[in-house]
This record gives sequence, structure tokens and C-alpha cells, in this order.
Amino acid sequence: MKIRLALRLARVVVHLVAGLATSALVFPLASHAMRERLTRRWSRKLLGLCRVTVEQRPGAPVLDHALIVANHVSWLDIFVINALHPCRFVAKAEIRSWPVLGWLAAAAGTVFIARGNRRELRHIFKGLVTVLEGGQRVALFPEGTTAQQGEVLPFHANLFEAAIDARVAVQPYALSYVDASGAFHRSVDYVGDTTFVDSLFTILQGEPVRARLQPLAPIDSVGAHRRELAQAAQDAVAAALAGGGNIKAGASTG
Repeated sequence: MKIRLALRLARVVVHLVAGLATSALVFPLASHAMRERLTRRWSRKLLGLCRVTVEQRPGAPVLDHALIVANHVSWLDIFVINALHPCRFVAKAEIRSWPVLGWLAAAAGTVFIARGNRRELRHIFKGLVTVLEGGQRVALFPEGTTAQQGEVLPFHANLFEAAIDARVAVQPYALSYVDASGAFHRSVDYVGDTTFVDSLFTILQGEPVRARLQPLAPIDSVGAHRRELAQAAQDAVAAALAGGGNIKAGASTG
């Protein structure tokens, strides 16, 4: 068992090193389309090495140009979304400190926000509007922290204003992780005092994981208030997670 875990960990480390090399040598010269292809491929491989298979549930068509908001379960979330529909992410500053993955997230264009820093938030907000106006897809986790599966925390409304100013739709995504029986896979939960390293080892030692992603109906931002958008998105995600449903096989990372 220890040998098997060591081999899995070694493969993950090698893949992380390859990601560092790609980010440093290729990304600065790559077009936006190429960066998306590389991000999608790298994310799928990482998840596969962690024995996480991604499935897209039946839902709304995925918008190429929108503010994407999703519930936040694990450090895996960014890579699950990127494995199917690469985005520019906005994430909490703590992610930047993750070993290697934090640097890779930054190299992929993730914007990090420090809690309580209003001046930084205003600066980031302007940047988000510019990116959205440029036709890109931006994703964030409006709960502000991870929650145990089955629970959706209140969505913070501040950054929803970027969709209003850029006049783009908000598209919610519902994320969940299940085991072979379809029950929530508790080894993925990333709450309390769990560290990134603890979580990685738990996932590598546990049973295989199926990550489910469901794109939900877009919400028009024109004429809306940010609190209305946040509440509507939160309600849509909570309803989707509570509703269950059949799985449609999507891009597999296994």
C-alpha cells in the first residue's frame, strides 16, 4: 500500500514539474487558445493521476463569454472546471501558498484576493471587468471558502458587479464529488484544519472519485442588482445539488 501511494505521489510530482516548465517556457509565447488547450490537457492529466474522473451532467449550454460562479468543495474544483471549460479564475489568496499548484494557478492567470483588502478588491474588480469585456470567461467561488458537500454557503455579492458592468451573463456551475455508489465522496472534503498536503494524501489513498459538473441556466445581468444575481445563483446551485439526476459522460480524466 505504501509503495502504491509512493508511486502515485511520484507521478503527481513529475506532472507538476512538467506543468512548471510549460508555464515558464510556453505560456508567455502562447496564444489564448493554445493556453486553454494546454490548461485543459494538463488539468485532465492531474485529475487522472489522482484517480478523479470528470463527468458533465446534463444542463444548460456552456457560455464562452460569462462570469462563471460555482460552489466550492476542494482544491480540485479549479482543475475540474479547467478540465472541461478553462476559465480565468478569481480565488482566495491562501491558494497562492499551495505547494507548486499555487504557482501554477497564478501562471494560468488566476487572480488572488486577500480577505478584507478593500483597495485590492477595487483594483481586481476593474481587471475583471476588462477581461470580461475582452470576451473571456472568468470563474470565481462566491462562498469565499470551501464547504462540506451537501452544504452551500451564502454567495458574497461584491464581484457579481463585474458581470453587470461588463454586461455579460452569470452562469452558475454545480460541483459535487461522488464514490462508486453515488454518495458524496468524503475524502474530497477540504474543511476545518485540513491542509492541502493532508487532502492530497487522503485523495491518493482513497477510493476513486467521480467529479460531477453541471452548467446551469445563465442569469441575465442587465438591469439586475448584484445581490439579486448572487442569490439567484446560490439558489440555482443549491437546487441542482439537491435535485440529483442522471449523469452524462463528459470528458474523462481517467
